[in-house]
Amino acid sequence: MSRVNRLDLRKDLELNTYADVLVIGGGPAGTWSAIRAASEGASVILVDKGFCGTSGATAPSGTGVWYVEPREEARQKAMQSRYSLGGFLAEETWMRRVLDRTWENMNAIASWGYPFPLDDQGQPHLRTLQGPEYMRLMRRRVLQAGVTILDHSPATTLLVDQHGVAGASGVNIQKNQNWTIRSSAVVIATGGCAFLSKALGCNVLTGDGLLLAAEAGASMSGMEFSNAYAICPKFASVTKTAFYIWASFYHESGELIEGAGSQRGRSVIARTLLSEPVFARLDKATDEMKVWMRQAQPNFFLPFDRAGIDPFTDRFEVTLRLEGTVRGTGGIRIVNEACATDVPGLYAAGDAATRELICGGFTGGGSHNAAWAMSSGYWSGEAAAKYAKQLGSKRAARIGTPLDQASAQARSEDNLGLSTDDVVNAVQNEVMPYDRNLFRTAERLTDSLGRLDSLWHYIRHEAMPTGTALKRREAQAMTAVSRWMYHTALARKETRGMHRREDFTAPNPNQHHRLITKGLDDIRIETEPVKAPLGGVLL
Repeated sequence: MSRVNRLDLRKDLELNTYADVLVIGGGPAGTWSAIRAASEGASVILVDKGFCGTSGATAPSGTGVWYVEPREEARQKAMQSRYSLGGFLAEETWMRRVLDRTWENMNAIASWGYPFPLDDQGQPHLRTLQGPEYMRLMRRRVLQAGVTILDHSPATTLLVDQHGVAGASGVNIQKNQNWTIRSSAVVIATGGCAFLSKALGCNVLTGDGLLLAAEAGASMSGMEFSNAYAICPKFASVTKTAFYIWASFYHESGELIEGAGSQRGRSVIARTLLSEPVFARLDKATDEMKVWMRQAQPNFFLPFDRAGIDPFTDRFEVTLRLEGTVRGTGGIRIVNEACATDVPGLYAAGDAATRELICGGFTGGGSHNAAWAMSSGYWSGEAAAKYAKQLGSKRAARIGTPLDQASAQARSEDNLGLSTDDVVNAVQNEVMPYDRNLFRTAERLTDSLGRLDSLWHYIRHEAMPTGTALKRREAQAMTAVSRWMYHTALARKETRGMHRREDFTAPNPNQHHRLITKGLDDIRIETEPVKAPLGGVLL
């Protein structure tokens, strides 16, 4: 009998067990973390909000991978690719580490039997991964490593003791049963926050892990770079902005929209959308490119094929869909090369962690995020296993207590307030509009923060939202993430990376630093220097 079956939740039994390492999240980062921790000899349990292997942003689609051959010229070009776009906030040492680790991990995936396509020379093409095949393989490898998987089991609170984080509690949402897993170390790999914008694969990504970490005392980094909007057909949820590099954008009349583009012209698209529809056509792709695009990302074309639209020759209406921190770069601050957080025993990986270290303030979407997920997952799992060993033979006797998440008044089932839908809608009304989140000013940020701060105080200290425990946590997490975003955006009084201030339209050399965000009720912003700029030059 497998460990999964042995630990399967029964109707009449609440799960209460121990593992050396608990991994929260079953996407690429979480699975890499679990596999690596198990390879270090740790007992590992992985809990997933959905079904490990099918939930999250990667599973339903394809992704490029920042896989670059180990030649200095190629590596320099790769590191430069987003360095200026990211406002010169990335660090050379981290970029080199991720490139090295990604090279090793992708070759490991090939050796595990992933069906990479062959290039013209008959060699496997290792620069893209198809989500369904990738995540099926990773789930299989997790189970082969002896890891126990608990699907449909989101974590709702961390446990703490005098040593730091000591596990987590949650609920199996299919059986409505609680679980508690005591552990010596916890890896948060829950993804980012896309604010339930319906982007493909992102509606399970509501910032839950960020809130768990913050409640334990962890800080955030790069939260001002959390306003990623993806170009998307208006009739579909597929957000693969990279292919729009080869697109032209048009007014409804058919006239070209000057300056509109995928990378530096997305704000032009947003401004146009404020007053009229925008149309696109992938008319810059060559015949050779068209063939490659269909092979590399077949899922991109599914909605077009179903609608009878040829995106290379037909114009189609587009929109910008908020992807928040999923393809922004903000997340849990990591404090060392092991992907540790500020809290002993707590590690972060993938989109739950900041990606400023390799992308600066520009989107980590696509290849960089995929490389970061497998690299940070690998390092966090390894470090978590070693941390557990250091605690010695008595580690299994740890009895952590759940963190208080709200005042007694707000925890009372007799004191229900807004519905969770009301809370979610209130947050979305502040973070989704382009003229509020993309085109930022102190006046608009302050205006939104007044409402978001009041909302946070109400649901945390006055009245609990109605709805299930999971829905409440999602609503609370989205509210928390939105406040960290806007408080940090208000503190960065310049334009840098994807953070655009209409009242400070240029970069300010005096603000060439990271912003660290701390706190739940009272939010504080601190600065942190960029330690290893590319080429050693501060810009």
